[in-house]
Amino acid sequence: MSTHFQHAREIGTLMCQATREILWQPAADWVRDRSGAVRLVCRVGAGQATYHRFDSTRRVHLINYGARMIAAKQAAESAEGWLSTREIRQRGYFEGEVSPLNLLAHTCCHEFAHLLQQSAGQRHYGSVHNRHFYRILDQLYDSGGAEATRTWLEGRAATLNVDLSARRLELPDPKAQAMRWQPGDAVWFGEGSARRQGLVRRVNRKTCTVDGTGKYRGSRYRVPFALLRRLGD
Repeated sequence: MSTHFQHAREIGTLMCQATREILWQPAADWVRDRSGAVRLVCRVGAGQATYHRFDSTRRVHLINYGARMIAAKQAAESAEGWLSTREIRQRGYFEGEVSPLNLLAHTCCHEFAHLLQQSAGQRHYGSVHNRHFYRILDQLYDSGGAEATRTWLEGRAATLNVDLSARRLELPDPKAQAMRWQPGDAVWFGEGSARRQGLVRRVNRKTCTVDGTGKYRGSRYRVPFALLRRLGD
């Protein structure tokens, strides 16, 4: 296991602990009043996928934090394309400051808001990031839950000598990024089994539309600039 990946898993373990101790414990009785006997399982996955899922048969809320997501949020060039970055900037969470610490504390809050949304019966097919979700997420900030999560992560990481920077990330200018690409460029994106390749079809404001090539021919992707690499790099 690479040092880079091991570092991401260490941070992910702290995120799981923060979710259970800071967010779940105060809310557990409220959730159980509405959903019956349920429990929370948090884990660190190997890929990028980060999500909340409710298993109604086992009565388990699962929150998965992807190690590759955690690694991507350590640097400006790979953090720019994530929803959590846009939410912090557009909604003013943590005073709009994007840093690895803020991004990952916010990720804990974002996924936990989905848990609360599910418990309240306000998560529906095709309507996930809806007004009910953002009302819940706003409440986590207004109540101090988000700041408590951030403080816990920062303190615990320092105690265990796990590098988790609170320094602001200088995010790339989307206009400058867009100028790097043009239709016809051969590109790749994704890691491991999720790696794809294709040709840029169109350059959008914050993404490129990419037509798959080779075994991915027939597929079309919308890829944030930060995740694109030139074929051969």
